[in-house]
Amino acid sequence: MDVTALNGSSSTGTSSTSTKNAADTQDRFLKLLVAQMNNQDPLNPMDNAQVTSQMAQIQQVTSLSTLNTSITGLGTQLGRMQALQSVSLVGREVAVPSNSLQVSNGVAEGSYDLGGAASAVKLEILGPAGNVIDTQQLGAQGSGRQAFSWKAGTMVAEGSAVRYRITATNGTAPVSSTTYAYDKVNAVYSENGTLRLNLDRLGSVDYTAVAAVN
Repeated sequence: MDVTALNGSSSTGTSSTSTKNAADTQDRFLKLLVAQMNNQDPLNPMDNAQVTSQMAQIQQVTSLSTLNTSITGLGTQLGRMQALQSVSLVGREVAVPSNSLQVSNGVAEGSYDLGGAASAVKLEILGPAGNVIDTQQLGAQGSGRQAFSWKAGTMVAEGSAVRYRITATNGTAPVSSTTYAYDKVNAVYSENGTLRLNLDRLGSVDYTAVAAVN
């Protein structure tokens, strides 16, 4: 009897039918086992160890299906909790991966993560065409999250958006960096089962992309 095939059958279907599938699988298994015992060779009958082994296998199949149902239910509950928590973000500023900055009151603020300690960190502000319009040396910094503010002066008009670039080195070796931008959350919504945020400037982003909340 092919127990592997029964195991594959019991794992299909949605979470709402997994319990029924497990029961159906167990029923089919028992019917096959009874048929096998009724048609066994009288001169070479199944021994108790073989019967016990097959019964243990169907119990394992049923247990796995039940476990899958429990995990699916837990995932649904966690998703609902996540949705409730995300509502509190509306109207607040969050940091998400981006190299965009917005000038407000003559200053643009951003942050970045360094993959390791750096002996030199350079901030470059980029114009619309990608050209460098300003450069600041931020000095030596440790690994992890770093924040900065850039004074726009007369280089960029109030309310304008610019992009920036971080270049970090430790001696002659480059240090990886991830740039972040701050933006206000206007709304929270679900799309294809995924929780998403609608940001004021950056548009739609995945909820899991949020790195910090102001």
